[in-house]
Amino acid sequence: MSITEIAIKRPLLIIVIFVTMILFGYISYQSMNYSLLPKFDANVISVITTYRGASSEEVQNSLTKPIEDAVSAIEGVDLISATSREGLSLVAVQLKPGISTVIAQRDAERKINQIRAFFPTDADDPVVNRFNTDEFPVIQFSTNANMAPKDLYELMQLTIKPELSNVKGVGTINLIGGVWRQIDVKLDNEALKTYGISAAQVYQVLSTSNTSYPAGSIESSEDRFSLRMDAKATKVDELRNLIIRRKADGSVVFLDDIADVIDGQSEFQTISRIDGKTGLGVQVSKQADANTVEVSEGVKKKLEDLRERYKDVGFDYKIAIDQSTYTLESAEGVQHDLFMAIFIVALVMLLFLHSVRSSLFVLVSLPSAMIPTFIMMYALGFSLNLMTLMALSLVVGILVDDSIVVLENIYRHLAMGKDKVRASIEGRAEI
Repeated sequence: MSITEIAIKRPLLIIVIFVTMILFGYISYQSMNYSLLPKFDANVISVITTYRGASSEEVQNSLTKPIEDAVSAIEGVDLISATSREGLSLVAVQLKPGISTVIAQRDAERKINQIRAFFPTDADDPVVNRFNTDEFPVIQFSTNANMAPKDLYELMQLTIKPELSNVKGVGTINLIGGVWRQIDVKLDNEALKTYGISAAQVYQVLSTSNTSYPAGSIESSEDRFSLRMDAKATKVDELRNLIIRRKADGSVVFLDDIADVIDGQSEFQTISRIDGKTGLGVQVSKQADANTVEVSEGVKKKLEDLRERYKDVGFDYKIAIDQSTYTLESAEGVQHDLFMAIFIVALVMLLFLHSVRSSLFVLVSLPSAMIPTFIMMYALGFSLNLMTLMALSLVVGILVDDSIVVLENIYRHLAMGKDKVRASIEGRAEI
């Protein structure tokens, strides 16, 4: 017995099955995550190392070449490309098809750690990344306030960034542009000559004096306490009063005697502007299994709370890019297409076949075929993104074509004098 015969001869069974499928389809739809793009990993891992102040040749010799030699030994390498520029080394590793990027990333980190001791001490630790669409920012915005740029950066870094990190589903947060507090020590060459002190000596004293290190422990019969020698400066005046040299006659030379210590700010490395106004840019990425729309709404709600909380300093923000906007528009577009298709097909059935029942068939069959699709999408781990929603839009067109062709062929068999059951079975079987 074919599916068509079962549907005609056991209508109650079909009704129960489809009602159940529509119910679970609706539940699956409500449980699915929204994303702009489907999740996929490219067979590429990258190694980024920052070496501030170094020339491109120095970066090439001390970082890029050793890293290339190290990562070339991992399994599944197809192609390695490297770029050395002033202060930055970038090594990209293209893997062969079928190689796990997770395993390759772990192997690359292990190989680089083995040669890490030979890198320049001033270079930052290499960062090994693998390309993943989940790392794309969910929402990007610019912030500003009635305060100095370095104070705004400090407010964002120490206060607002941790607040946003507590929003459910938020992953990494990156700050773009801005300047941070920086203590500048400008040496006086004449004073250095007068006291017979070199710049290297000043650097050495600053490095060794502004440190914190373990200093042993104190034990008793009941307790044990760890000691730590903390010599870090917390105020600019403490740096100014730092002793650079003690003379034989007991006098001392302070840092303030040979240099100007200025509580300033760093230079702009990156400039972030929106609508022609300079601000501090913020990129918020979601966690791998988080819902794009929920994360975006949570971040915007938190930003409204923060704007009200810090209105005394004029804190404000302006959203530049919001992924949830495009995702929701795509979902609404599919819903619009579905309703328009149902309405137009029902109207065509009514005008050409002169049958209200045929129009009602379409009104029931199209949603009944579409909604259960979400059960399999949810079971297979799909999300509502541009690709899956576009596929659903195409499916609407296919269902419309099939509905019209099947109904028209059934009516052709009815016109041949066959009864409804036989016309339905044979008309559907021909298609």
